[in-house]
Amino acid sequence: MLSRSEVRAAPAETAPRSLDDPALYFSRELSWLEFNDRVLEEALDESNPLLERFKFIAIFGTNLDEYFMIRVAALKQQIDAQIHRRSEDGRMPSEHLLAISERLRVSLARQMHLLSDTLLPALEANGIRIWRVADLDEDRRSALERTFDERVFPVLTPLAVDSGHPFPYISNLSLSLAVELEEVTADGVELHFARVKIPQTLPRYVPVDAPEGQRWYVLLEDLIAHHLSSLFPGMEVRDSYLFRVTRDADLDLQEDEADDLLAAIESELQRRRFGEPVRLEIERGMPEYMRELLLDALDLSGVDCYEIQGLMGLSDLWTIANLPDHPQLHDPQFTPAIPKRLIGVTDMFSAIREGDILLHHPYESFDPVLQFLRQAADDERVLAIKATLYRTSGKNSPIVRALLDAAENEKQVAVLIELKARFDEENNIEWAKRLERAGVHVVYGFAGMKTHAKTMLVVRQEDDGIRRYMHFGTGNYNEKSARLYTDLSLFTARAELGADVTQLFNALTGFAKITDYEDLLVAPVNMRRELTALIDREAEHARAGRSAGIRAKLNAITDTPMVRALYRASQAGVPIDLQVRGMCIVRPGIPGVSENIRVRSVVGRFLEHSRIYEFENGGDRETFIGSADLMGRNLDRRVETLVPVLEPALAEVIRTRILAVLFADNVKARELRPDGSYIRVQAADRAAVNAQRIFLTASQAL
Repeated sequence: MLSRSEVRAAPAETAPRSLDDPALYFSRELSWLEFNDRVLEEALDESNPLLERFKFIAIFGTNLDEYFMIRVAALKQQIDAQIHRRSEDGRMPSEHLLAISERLRVSLARQMHLLSDTLLPALEANGIRIWRVADLDEDRRSALERTFDERVFPVLTPLAVDSGHPFPYISNLSLSLAVELEEVTADGVELHFARVKIPQTLPRYVPVDAPEGQRWYVLLEDLIAHHLSSLFPGMEVRDSYLFRVTRDADLDLQEDEADDLLAAIESELQRRRFGEPVRLEIERGMPEYMRELLLDALDLSGVDCYEIQGLMGLSDLWTIANLPDHPQLHDPQFTPAIPKRLIGVTDMFSAIREGDILLHHPYESFDPVLQFLRQAADDERVLAIKATLYRTSGKNSPIVRALLDAAENEKQVAVLIELKARFDEENNIEWAKRLERAGVHVVYGFAGMKTHAKTMLVVRQEDDGIRRYMHFGTGNYNEKSARLYTDLSLFTARAELGADVTQLFNALTGFAKITDYEDLLVAPVNMRRELTALIDREAEHARAGRSAGIRAKLNAITDTPMVRALYRASQAGVPIDLQVRGMCIVRPGIPGVSENIRVRSVVGRFLEHSRIYEFENGGDRETFIGSADLMGRNLDRRVETLVPVLEPALAEVIRTRILAVLFADNVKARELRPDGSYIRVQAADRAAVNAQRIFLTASQAL
C-alpha cells in the first residue's frame, strides 16, 4: 500500500474537479484489449516454456472470439437500435467500434509476427512441425491423399454461389475456403465462386508420419485446399483463401415472457448459431472482389474485416499447447497441497467446528471442498444440502455426483443452477434435468438476473442441536478450473453467517423478500450500499487523521458510481491499492482526483480470479472475499455474495501472505499509467518477486 509519505491531499486552493468528467475514465472496451495484450505479452516472454507460450496465444485468440461474440456484438446492437448513449469515457458506440478496430490491428500484427517468426520456428527446432502438404515428399503426400479420400472427402460439401445458389449460411467460428474456379465454355472462360466448409467434426491438426522422436502435422484446411480439384471435376481451381466468421452469441432472452425458463433457454441456444455476423477474418492476399463479396453477403463493413497472415482460429492451438511427452516445454507439474490442519482429516465437520478454514487454490487442493460435500451426502446426521452452481466441470462433475448421491440418500437437496452461465448453458441444462430426475429441488434463480454466488450450506443434526456448515468460494464449483485459477475457499460454522446464508437460500428458492443481511454483502440487496459505505468510511477516517486504506483484488472495475466513490476517498487522502486482472476504467494518478490510487495487474501461469476487499477502518481492519467484481452487472443484475473473514488469523493470512505478496510482484505485474497503458513493474535493485511462483513454492514445502 502507498506509504503515508506518498499520500497526497487534494490541493485546497483549487475547485474540486467534477467526477462526471469523461476524461477521468478509461473505455472498458479498450481496457479489455489492454488486458488481452497482457496475455499476449506472456506469449512473447521468453522465460515461459515454449508450449506455455502457445497456451497464451490460444488464450489470446479464445478471448478475442468471446469479445467479438459478446462485447462487439452489444455495440452493434446499440447502433442498430439507434441508442445514442455515450460510454463512461464519452464515446458513442460507433466511435468505440472504430477505436477497437484500430487498436486491435496493432495487437494482431504483433501476434502474427510472433507466431510465424518466433514460436513456430522454435517448435520446429524441438521436433514439432506443421508442414504445408506441397512441401512434403511424395510418399507422405500419397499417404495424406489416402487420408483425404477415406476420411475427409466424404464429409465435405462444396457450395456454389451464383444466381441459382444463394450465399450459404456460415456458422459461428467455422473455417471456410473461398474457392475461385474457372470454367471453359463455348462462349469463353467463366469465373465462379464456391465455399467449402472445413469440417469441425475432424481434427484440425492431421498427423503426418514423422521421424522417430518428432511430431509432424498438416492443417486440415491445407489438406482440403491441396485436393480441391477432386471436389470440382471439370473445372480448374484457380486459387482458394481461408476465411472465418464470428457471430453474435449472446442470449436474447425475454425472461418475463417465458413460462418455462429451461425451455426458453434451450430454444435460444438453437438460435445462437444464427446470430448476426460481427467479424470477418480473411487470409492475407484474398482478392478485393472476393473480400467485398463476403462483406456484402454478411452485411459487414471494412472496419469489421481483419486480414490474417498465418494461422487463423487461434483457439485450436490448444492442441499444440497440450501436447504430452514434452515436459521440458511445459511448466513443471505440481500437486496442490493439503494444509497441515487437514492432513489426515476424515471428518470435515469436526475440523470446521474447531475453527474457520481458508484454502488458497490452486496452490492448495480443492479436494477438501469435494470431501466436505461427499461427507455431507453420506452422513446420517445431515438433513439438508443447499448449493449454487454457476459452472461445473462438465459431464463428470464430482460436485454434481455428490449432490445426486445425497438425494439418493434421502437428504433434502436444493440446488440453484444458473442456466444462463454464458457458454455453459448446455451443460447446466443437462445437469438440471439429471438432478431433477434424482429428486433434487432444482431452481433457476430470478428472471432477468444471474446467480453468480458460490455458496454451499449443509444443515446437520448434532447432539446440541442443529448446526449449519458453510462453504464460500471466489471461484466456481469446478475441480478442473481450481487447478488453473487462483481462488479462495472459506469453510465456517459461525451461527451469524449461517442465519444469513439460510435467508439467502430462502430468497433463491422461495418467495422470501429479503431486504437486508446482518453480515453478508449480497447483491443486488445490500452490496452496492454497503461497499459504498465502507469506502466512504475510509474517507472519514482519513479526514480525521485515523489509519485509513483500501486494498482490493478483483477481476474488473467498470462501475462508474463505485469508481467515483474511490475517487472521493482518494481526494480525502485514502491510499488505495487495486489489483485488477482485466478491465479497469479507473484512471490513476490524476492530481486532485486519483493521485492516491495505484492499479496493478498480474498475468501469469494461473488466471487470477479471487476477489478480496480489505478496509483499514482506523486500525480495526475488515476483510471480505467472494464472487463479486465492481461491475454494474455484479452489483445490480446478479446474485453475488461477499463474506466477511471473521477469524483474525485468517484475515491476517490474506493480508500478509496473499495481498502483500501480490502487490510486491515485480516480475508478472504491470502498473496502469494515467494514459491507459500498462508498464511492467521493474525489480530495479530489489530481488525479483514472482507472486505465483512464491505461492507455489510455499505450497510444495508443506
